[in-house]
Amino acid sequence: MVSVPHVLSGISIILLVIYGADVMVGGGGAGNGFLPFDAMTRGIGFGMPPIILSFIAFFISKKPPFKGLGIMLIITGVLIIIGGVMSMTSASESENTARMIGEGGALIAIGVIISILGGIKIRKSDT
Repeated sequence: MVSVPHVLSGISIILLVIYGADVMVGGGGAGNGFLPFDAMTRGIGFGMPPIILSFIAFFISKKPPFKGLGIMLIITGVLIIIGGVMSMTSASESENTARMIGEGGALIAIGVIISILGGIKIRKSDT
């Protein structure tokens, strides 16, 4: 069953995959990928919406329980965690090492929270 929370979560995953693909193609540099954006613009445009949409999807999906949504939230969380780890590993190559490590750590924490929400959604669907 497709619902608004599923659509929001699907959009989140698509945006994160586009974001990750652009970073991989361009090596993380400004405008080097297929999107003509610098890292901050890319993060705001393709990184923040998935986080917001994931929380909205979780909280608007009260009943019935959605096991598929839980799986989608876990996928979103894992993609965000991967982005955080990649941000931290690229920090050694950057002049803004402390900022990059801080941003990477925050992304990992957010990804873990979204994954936990997905686990909660799955657990509630089993009861």
